[in-house]
Amino acid sequence: MSEPMAFRVVIIGGTGQVGAAVLRALVAQPSCAEIVMVNRKATPLTATDRVRQVILDTATAAFPAAVTELVRSMAALGDPVHGASCVGVGTGSNAWTEEELKALEVGVVGGFARGCHAGGIDRFALLSAVGSTSKSRIRYARVMGLKEETVQRIGFKRLAIFRPGIIGGNAHTPGYVAWLGRLIPGRFGTIEQDDIGRAFAAEFSNSSAPNGVVYLENAAMKQRSRDLARS
Repeated sequence: MSEPMAFRVVIIGGTGQVGAAVLRALVAQPSCAEIVMVNRKATPLTATDRVRQVILDTATAAFPAAVTELVRSMAALGDPVHGASCVGVGTGSNAWTEEELKALEVGVVGGFARGCHAGGIDRFALLSAVGSTSKSRIRYARVMGLKEETVQRIGFKRLAIFRPGIIGGNAHTPGYVAWLGRLIPGRFGTIEQDDIGRAFAAEFSNSSAPNGVVYLENAAMKQRSRDLARS
């Protein structure tokens, strides 16, 4: 069996709960040559020379162009570069207005994704949420749907959209909610954030994945997590 192809990942939202799980899972993959975190401010890094951070002002009009320049510098090292957005407000969204949510989830994430695409990235992974649709009456699901549509229109050859239900092991999810969610089968139930992290890593580790848009809900993410653990 041939060795997995080396790759690099540029990620936004890597300091969040799910983002940190994705980071851990990527670091655990020897084929992941480098992870570059795009942050608004400096943060302590995991103890490995394969992770670095670049500080960018996500609120400026120049943000997408700065991402493009970063991606091109990574690609110049010779390995394929993939993009990942793990931005997500989650339960804290109740304190945000809809316009504030859109500014982050659609504006910042969209700008990051456009910068990635312009830099030559073909494969992008997007954290969303179960039930997302721009036509939803639920504000959070509606904004997530708008985010998905925004990134889809950019035109990545391969776009994986992750739609978890209740996220277990997450500081923003009350323990009793995660416990109750484990009694709910299917896509609205609980999935551990480390399973989401490994599912992201599996997405990038599979160099033969077909082009197009794929939606990954709880069952698919758990399966990918198990497959990665066995590989």
